[in-house]
Amino acid sequence: MSLVERIDRGAICRLLLNQPSRLNVLSDNLLNALQEELDSVKKSNNIRCVIISGAGNGFCAGHDLKEMTKQRQNPDGGVGYFQDLFVRCSKMMTTIQSLPQPVIAQVHGIATAAGCQLVASCDLAVADESARFGVNGVNIGLFCSTPMVPLTRAVGRKKAFEMLVTGQFIEAKEAKEIGLINKVSKIGKLEETADELASQIASKLGDAVKIGKEAFYKQAEMSINDAYSYTGAVMAENMMFEQTKKGINLFLDKKIPEWDQ
Repeated sequence: MSLVERIDRGAICRLLLNQPSRLNVLSDNLLNALQEELDSVKKSNNIRCVIISGAGNGFCAGHDLKEMTKQRQNPDGGVGYFQDLFVRCSKMMTTIQSLPQPVIAQVHGIATAAGCQLVASCDLAVADESARFGVNGVNIGLFCSTPMVPLTRAVGRKKAFEMLVTGQFIEAKEAKEIGLINKVSKIGKLEETADELASQIASKLGDAVKIGKEAFYKQAEMSINDAYSYTGAVMAENMMFEQTKKGINLFLDKKIPEWDQ
């Protein structure tokens, strides 16, 4: 059994976290498997959108605390292992944003600690009404410092800090209100909701989405003047794409473009 199952359907790739008996905790092996699949997708020219979901009763319960506890027995107290673990986890999270394809988190059940971090790291997220989100490491004396990084960039600082210091879960409706997720679906309709969003994205010119996603994250870290200067250059480059020229001409002729890629 693969810990991360990949299913390609046309231009859409689904990555299923597949350790349902343990709520898809990010064990060393699962983390490594997800990194490998993301690296592979990054090279897939025919894939235009990615959906990450979880098998079983929940999306992801965060890091594997049992595995982490065993590492405390190392001569150095496990600090070397833990530093390496969080470096590898951070690499996986940032790989999502460096992919040319938009990535959608499809969330049901719980998304807690590093599981919530995974949701916040994805470009988009949909959840059903059963979903609950938390960065509740503080409840066991372990502040969710790395999950804090994408969380504070996805939602307002005060709400993020409240979640971090109280360890309380929030429901899907509130997660949408604060900007952690994009859509809430009825239970039983979640996969359909994710597929509809992915299909809409996959219908666009892949090269335009790719250059736009990269610019989206870069400009967000710049001053407004630098951001305008940078994105102006990006749009000028985009205007030179042959497929973009085709799309503009078809639009002016009141026709819908069909992309070659």
